[in-house]
Amino acid sequence: MLSFTVRKLLTVVGTMLGIAVLTFVITNVAPGDPARLVAGPNATEDMVETIRSEYGLDQPMVTQFAIYMKDLVSGDLGTSIVSTRPVLDDLLRYAPATIELVLVAMTLGVIVGVPLGMLSAVYKDGPVDHFTRILSISGVAIPAFWLGILLQLYFSVDLGWLPVSGRLPLVTRPPEMITGSLLIDSLLAGNLKTFNTALSHMILPAVVLSFPCLASILRVNRAEMIEVLQSDFIVAARAHGISSRRIVVIYALKNALLPTLAMIGLRFGWMLGSTVLVETVFDWPGIGLYAVSSALASDFKPVIGVTLLIGFFFIIANTLVDLAYAWIDPRLRRA
Repeated sequence: MLSFTVRKLLTVVGTMLGIAVLTFVITNVAPGDPARLVAGPNATEDMVETIRSEYGLDQPMVTQFAIYMKDLVSGDLGTSIVSTRPVLDDLLRYAPATIELVLVAMTLGVIVGVPLGMLSAVYKDGPVDHFTRILSISGVAIPAFWLGILLQLYFSVDLGWLPVSGRLPLVTRPPEMITGSLLIDSLLAGNLKTFNTALSHMILPAVVLSFPCLASILRVNRAEMIEVLQSDFIVAARAHGISSRRIVVIYALKNALLPTLAMIGLRFGWMLGSTVLVETVFDWPGIGLYAVSSALASDFKPVIGVTLLIGFFFIIANTLVDLAYAWIDPRLRRA
């Protein structure tokens, strides 16, 4: 198990290096002149050249890449041209909001998707199965931004039940930051009013973000449950008089969860990338909204930082899934 873990960690390093190279190349071939943007429309050529020299944009591409990799190894992601703050500080500021949203959405997708997939397989071709099929297809087909706008119009504008956007109202003072999660920090501070307010702001973006995840988990778990329920050991368990509930929940679900676990790991990474749309629609102050505003301003350093952060979490999530697979099935350790 130790050698398997070491191989996976080496894979993480190699993959992150590849992401860093690709991100640098793509952002530097994109159209736009960041130096001229910072200098403003009325700036002279001398002012533009001064800014370009200050940020190293006048160096050859190879030199810029060498400096970029050296700074990256030392933990320096550069400075945002727009905010004039270090990108790492901005990421530490915005990342907790995104991570909190993704974790809540992932939890919602798992606790709803797994039981629905199990029920859909047990009552195959019944009303529950037809409902889950419609739900799973809708989750994959409906665009996140369109669903988010519909939910805002209905639950926020028409009914007035939930806030339209944001993480907290401007008049509400956030709790002292301990973990970066408003839900956890407000509970630690004993402030239930702030917790309820933060939760009400969380519901709509979490539902929109979790919908594709829920659909994927449901589809995979249903297919695996149907296959497992037809296995010989399930037939033998029924012949021995074991209760149907025990067979489904303990024996069948345990074996069907292995592919579902892989899907959960994949969806976690995809959800981090999907926050770009969801955070833009709901004005959620996370790394997705930060990346969009930086890209519109041709501020490439934050875009690179956000991409590396999302890629890192994506790789870590899938590495943890691989390690969990190897822990459950020892045969994979030799792969």
